[in-house]
Amino acid sequence: MRISAHLRSGLAIAAAALSLPACGSDNEALLTDAKYEQNAVQDVKLFIQDNLDAFAAATAELQAAAPAPDADGWSATTDEEAVDAMKAAWKKARQSYERVEGAIAVIFPDFDYSTDARYDAFIEVTADDDLFDDEGVTGVHAVERILWADQIPEPVLAFESALANYEAAAFPATEAEAAAFKDALCARLAADAETMRSDFKNLALDAPSAYRGVINSILEQVEKTSKAATGEEESRYAQYTLADMRANVAAGERTYQAFQPWVLSKGAEGEEVDEAVLAGFDRLSSAYDAIEGDALPPLPEGWSEQAPTQEQLATPFGKLFSLVEHESDDATPGTLAYDMTRSADLLGIDALP
Repeated sequence: MRISAHLRSGLAIAAAALSLPACGSDNEALLTDAKYEQNAVQDVKLFIQDNLDAFAAATAELQAAAPAPDADGWSATTDEEAVDAMKAAWKKARQSYERVEGAIAVIFPDFDYSTDARYDAFIEVTADDDLFDDEGVTGVHAVERILWADQIPEPVLAFESALANYEAAAFPATEAEAAAFKDALCARLAADAETMRSDFKNLALDAPSAYRGVINSILEQVEKTSKAATGEEESRYAQYTLADMRANVAAGERTYQAFQPWVLSKGAEGEEVDEAVLAGFDRLSSAYDAIEGDALPPLPEGWSEQAPTQEQLATPFGKLFSLVEHESDDATPGTLAYDMTRSADLLGIDALP
């Protein structure tokens, strides 16, 4: 949801009125800051809870859609309807998770790993010779790797097959593998999602945790594009990484909006910072929305992140990479990451881990 200039002006007036201490007391002003903070954190907590609820529901739907085990397992050809249903549920789960990814990484780091770590991160630690059980490689990308086993892009195959402990992706080929996929791998993902959903309800969220998640998700946007060059991008099998990035930015803007009245209460400086932050979100989201589909644009031939040519930078991927690299730079004035950090400083929030 975009905040219009007219609405921003109204918020600024309301914020200024709320922040006027009745007796000129610093204590009353501090109490007003505390109220703004409380309201913002409560709003963010509801947003995270809603998405964790949706994530748990989608992972349960995914498990339920898995075909009943039979002698020859299942595939996209023999069980097309079920595979399509699982893919649709996977995408719903992915969107819900990516909206709160930054917060989950701070609040539930162990679950963030078991749920969202990439294949190469898992097998760097230990080999995983059973694709379908609930040990070793787990989470959304383990499921994704199986669901899209027949559509994995060549750069991804080239990257993964060169790794130690690599096992080729495959559909379940036996009754035992199909049973393990449904009742072990998918069940583990659904159980982890349910635990996060349940545990978060009684968790005390604070402003640094809420805000840090947003800033971290902005900083990580550049990683999501840069890893495409080596086949290491995030939702690499489904070619869904751009959809991930859209969800990150939309959630970041939604979280910022919870803190926006507090920012605007800081007078002229708050209004200036607010305008800069919203402009940054608009630059990123507009660039993402201008690209069709859910995948990142194709890499230009011979792409080198360290020394791209002007011709390469003029391609859709080059333009996207340049923008994301710039907006993720928290040391350069005028970028979204820089202005988000300014807003945190203005509120006295420690946005660093």
